[in-house]
Amino acid sequence: MKKQQFLVAGTGVLVLYLLFFYGNTTPPRKAPDTAAGGAGAASAVKSIGFQDILSTLEAHLTPEQLSHVNRLQQSVVRGDVVAQQIGADRQLAAFWKDSASDGFLLYAYYTGEAAKLENSEKNLTFAARQFLEALQVQEDSQLKGWMATEAKELFEKALAINGSNDSTKVGLGASYIFGASAGDPTEVMKGIQQILEVSRRDSTNMYAQFMLGVGGVESGQLDNAIKRLTTVVRHEPANVEAMLLLAQAYQQKGDKADAVKNYQAARKLIVSPEMLKAIDQQIKNLQ
Repeated sequence: MKKQQFLVAGTGVLVLYLLFFYGNTTPPRKAPDTAAGGAGAASAVKSIGFQDILSTLEAHLTPEQLSHVNRLQQSVVRGDVVAQQIGADRQLAAFWKDSASDGFLLYAYYTGEAAKLENSEKNLTFAARQFLEALQVQEDSQLKGWMATEAKELFEKALAINGSNDSTKVGLGASYIFGASAGDPTEVMKGIQQILEVSRRDSTNMYAQFMLGVGGVESGQLDNAIKRLTTVVRHEPANVEAMLLLAQAYQQKGDKADAVKNYQAARKLIVSPEMLKAIDQQIKNLQ
């Protein structure tokens, strides 16, 4: 299992990673059915679940590490089992985050399990966003399905506590969009409809506008995507993600001039030499 397939960006800079570390911008990429490297063993099963991921990652532990994990997994026996389970889940999350180089998904999973028992809106949302951010750059289609399911469940539980949280509603919709198998239009539209509920009530919610732009690109509704992303860039002129995704939408539409314009605008806000090189290559391809 390759580190980059399970340990994914937690920065939230979706487009920077998606466009420039994971491939070209035209045409939109579809996730491969089988991931390269060690994750292929997990992808070979018909559907991926927690036990598949756990077994694959545990196989890479030292005997001492595996013994520690087993003790934590079996530590809840009697008394206040809920509090004990929360503690065990938190310790397991910390182990996979700090002690295993490719353990991000198990860190996110155990963080979510603890949050479910705590029934805390804040903790449920935090855990859901761990999955959502990772989902945005995950290429393996079966892992995407599992991650999206986890994210949706956590967002839904948070909404059961506070149904008026628009950011949580947008996050749930985004989980449908990014988790859609090979751009499944039905799943993408579920996500778009969830987010539209927020944007219709509050047109100034730029998070919703941005995710609708993402959904538009994913579903091929490029005119709608351009409209949404232009709104985001107008309100948030330093939003590099929106600029790059807007450039991508124009590029897919065949509008080279506006694509170059937005790449150049994003370029002014980026300092990473690797990013600048990638943008310059995109501009060169369009000219």
